[in-house]
Amino acid sequence: MGKIHPSYLRARASRLQVIALFALALFSLTLLFLFKVDQTRTVAGHNLEPTPWHPFPHKEFNDGSRYTRTSKFIECSYLTCRRYPDNNNNLNESSSAAADQSKNSCPSFFRWIHQDLEPWSKSGISLSTFMEAKKSAAFRITIVDGRLYADFYYDCVQSRAMFTVWSFLQLLKRYPGLVPDVDLMFDCMDRPVLNRTEYSGLIPPPLFRYCTTNAHFDIPFPDWSFWGWPEVNIEPWDDEFRSIKQGSQAKEWIKRWPRAYWKGNPDVLSPVRTELMRCNHSRFWGAQIMRQNWLEEAKGGYEQSKLSNQCKHRYKIYAEGYAWSVSLKYILSCGSLTLIISPEYEDFFSRGLLPRENYWPIYPTTDLCRSIKFAVEWGNRNPSEAETIGRAGQDFMENLSMEKVYEYMYHLINEYSKLQHFKPYPPSSAQEVCMESLLCYADPKQRDFLERSATSTSSSYPCTLPPADPDIIKTWIRKKQKVIADLQKLEKT
Repeated sequence: MGKIHPSYLRARASRLQVIALFALALFSLTLLFLFKVDQTRTVAGHNLEPTPWHPFPHKEFNDGSRYTRTSKFIECSYLTCRRYPDNNNNLNESSSAAADQSKNSCPSFFRWIHQDLEPWSKSGISLSTFMEAKKSAAFRITIVDGRLYADFYYDCVQSRAMFTVWSFLQLLKRYPGLVPDVDLMFDCMDRPVLNRTEYSGLIPPPLFRYCTTNAHFDIPFPDWSFWGWPEVNIEPWDDEFRSIKQGSQAKEWIKRWPRAYWKGNPDVLSPVRTELMRCNHSRFWGAQIMRQNWLEEAKGGYEQSKLSNQCKHRYKIYAEGYAWSVSLKYILSCGSLTLIISPEYEDFFSRGLLPRENYWPIYPTTDLCRSIKFAVEWGNRNPSEAETIGRAGQDFMENLSMEKVYEYMYHLINEYSKLQHFKPYPPSSAQEVCMESLLCYADPKQRDFLERSATSTSSSYPCTLPPADPDIIKTWIRKKQKVIADLQKLEKT
């Protein structure tokens, strides 16, 4: 047997070293990748702390073993969207839909879009102003070339983040090729935070959320429950409205119980709801006030909390919770005369409601229970007018179909995008989110609600947004104030 030359041994050893180093590097990169994957922040809330400004218990996930969890993250966050390329065709501008695009005017309350964006109408929104909103945001949404990227900072209670991100994905599906490139910060909790007094003479950061007040700069956006609220078994909006309206037709208005009705959770740091609990006396105050126990309702399959079964009274009460409440749209949908108690917060559509036309305002001059009693007695003395107001509230909500919700979203985002003085680009920490990747994280009940709320591509262009006119807004506000003041005088006499 011949002697092996030393140079061969050295070359072989060198090759083995290279292979070993390559294997070590590959192993290290794999560990690094798996560590990164394991830390992935997801639309479901993995690896996210609850919002510090509105804390709630950490979510618990039943993801199985660490291997199963990591495999799910790889599948949902890193592979799914790559397998589903953008196949949405743009709305054809040569189609008949394009020809009709200017013939359909948006509802008048869409003018509030201009009012909400007025703080940036002259200055525009710089990148530094935009990034200032991050400290109050739960997540960031970036849309570029019709694709959506989400950067999650904090977790949101229940499935709010998931259903809100889904709403943006549905907007892209509804109007392919029309939604502009845009970058926005979103807070998914209840109370607005951009107080006007704190930004006096300054440009506030733009922050989207579900409600606002006349003392805040927060930009109202349609809330998650329009696409369903699985935790309390409330259907996507179009389905839920149809169910409530059908339930409201079970009994003629004049044959409904001539009392005011409220059912909800008073334990949400709401002074109005706490005071409302005192009014639970159908004979003395004309009101039936019910405490809602969601834990018990869940055990009973939500049979006692079906909204379609809660249209048996002539009058229904709306009382704000910790902030605004999603219950307003469901209460108005019954066709009962809605008694709205001195609202502080406004969502995107409630500013289109007119007192004594769509609802009865309750602004107590002395005592809440007495004001409710006065409204009930007035309605029972004037049943025809009371029914007309109640039906007008129901008609308002019927006109607020999901088509109109998407049109509002489109115009709000479109007008907002015009103010941005920087090119939207997803940060390196953002993940692309598509319908399939979001559904990948949904549990079976969430998935059912999401799939049933999915939209289709519109056959027409969005309605035509009316131009900005601050004088019209001021006229609406003065008219509301006058009606409320007149009713307060009427109550005193």
